[in-house]
Amino acid sequence: MNITLNGQAHSAAHPVRLSNLVEQLTGRQLNHDGQPADGRRLGIAVAHNSEVVPRKQWATTGINEGDDVEIVTAVQGG
Repeated sequence: MNITLNGQAHSAAHPVRLSNLVEQLTGRQLNHDGQPADGRRLGIAVAHNSEVVPRKQWATTGINEGDDVEIVTAVQGG
């Protein structure tokens, strides 16, 4: 399945959920509620087809052929 991930073409196994992509990109396992299994802060936000998806919905939001996903990291600074 082909999607756009952070503006780049990306091939993903089907079916895939937002939580799977977050785990791939961060290298960290997530609980069903989107919280990191290690208890540390994750500091990211996810948009699916230009709509921000709440963390609690990552595990239930499926990705389809041609979808656009943006996963952004919060950065502190000034």
